[in-house]
Amino acid sequence: WTGEDAKGRVIGLDGLIRELAGLPDLKRIRYTTSHPNDMTDGLIAAHGEIDKLMPYLHLPVQAGNDRVLKAMNRSHTVESYLRILDRVRAVRPDIALSGDFIVGFPGETEAEFEDTLKLVDSVGYAQAFSFKYSPRPGTPAATMDSQVPAEAMDERLQRLQAALNRDQLAFNRKSV
Repeated sequence: WTGEDAKGRVIGLDGLIRELAGLPDLKRIRYTTSHPNDMTDGLIAAHGEIDKLMPYLHLPVQAGNDRVLKAMNRSHTVESYLRILDRVRAVRPDIALSGDFIVGFPGETEAEFEDTLKLVDSVGYAQAFSFKYSPRPGTPAATMDSQVPAEAMDERLQRLQAALNRDQLAFNRKSV
């Protein structure tokens, strides 16, 4: 996101957050980013510098395997995603992380799905949203070979949600 501040200068999301933080009646700021590429140096720094910015970050990853991410036309890798999380945690150690996941993207193998479970285990999400892939007419994925059977998607979603629920429960227990 880019826009203009009150003086007509172009600013990014971090600049907007900094402007909002200056409003005395605004007590809290929270945002959602749709893509890891939106996490600029300035936005990461804002997490450590702005007290009004809540210690929460929703940063979708979709899958824990680079081949699947590439097939999804995502421009990040698992490693680049984890680097972002490490940088955010370095400036805001108490950050609660949230993510999005899709299981059963066309061609996803059991081993590639296991990579997603490994990612979940390594991150420790406080919250997450998980879905089964569903074809959308007119999208390249809808006509890809190797559509994952519904039963496999159901089973993978159950396993993923069990792992996410375990992490969410651990986070909630620490918060009481």
